[in-house]
Amino acid sequence: MKDYATLAIRRDDRGVAYVALNQPDKRNALSAQMIADLTDMAETLGADLNTRAIVLSGEGKVFCAGGDLAWMKAQIEADRTTRMAEARKLAMMLKALNEMPTPLIGRLHGGAFGGGVGMACVCDVAVAEAGTKFGLTETRLGLIPATIGPYVLARMGEGKARRVFMSSRLFDAHEARDLGVVAHVVEGAALDAAVEAEVAPYLSVAPGAVGAAKALARALGPRIDEAVIDDTIRRLADTWEGEEAAHGIEAFLSKTPARWA
Repeated sequence: MKDYATLAIRRDDRGVAYVALNQPDKRNALSAQMIADLTDMAETLGADLNTRAIVLSGEGKVFCAGGDLAWMKAQIEADRTTRMAEARKLAMMLKALNEMPTPLIGRLHGGAFGGGVGMACVCDVAVAEAGTKFGLTETRLGLIPATIGPYVLARMGEGKARRVFMSSRLFDAHEARDLGVVAHVVEGAALDAAVEAEVAPYLSVAPGAVGAAKALARALGPRIDEAVIDDTIRRLADTWEGEEAAHGIEAFLSKTPARWA
């Protein structure tokens, strides 16, 4: 297996791979390097029929805090073309995770915010520790949950998504279960056992058939094609160029309240 700068990976003798976001000092925020590492992992390990299942988790106190601060600072100074190119990298990472033939099982704890919710929504099933907090927090910054939007809507459905998609309201693991983001909520001591219960069925089924069935489910589900992805990237770029985003991000970086707070 490859070594990655931002991921810790091990695979056991059953063919189950354990992939951990491994930037705990940055709350596993999605940096350009982590986006590239996850994309490559999905296209290699996730496409290997010898890998029966992948468990995705995060080291440290939270699963994933969303966008990396350095990445956000770079976007302030970038032009539209650069911003769209960076957004496309995130979109292609989510697409690769969503479409890889190997089943993806999320092990969530602490918190999942912004892009962290998006990653939970591309898991085939996710289990959360009780006490985990969730939030689509982009509108606090004058932005929108654009590139993750197709996957969030596919998981929640429009009606449920509108409860949390625009308000930046934080919600707990039990509401995340009601919204469809996670399948089970368990106490911390039971988290690994709950994840293993989701892994176990994949050890007795044909890997090729699993991949084909997953592709069928994706084909029959909501449309997430190049046109949809392009539209989300354009909408995000439009929002980045607005006055609200400039003010909201500056307030966030300077740790001062935005005028709408």
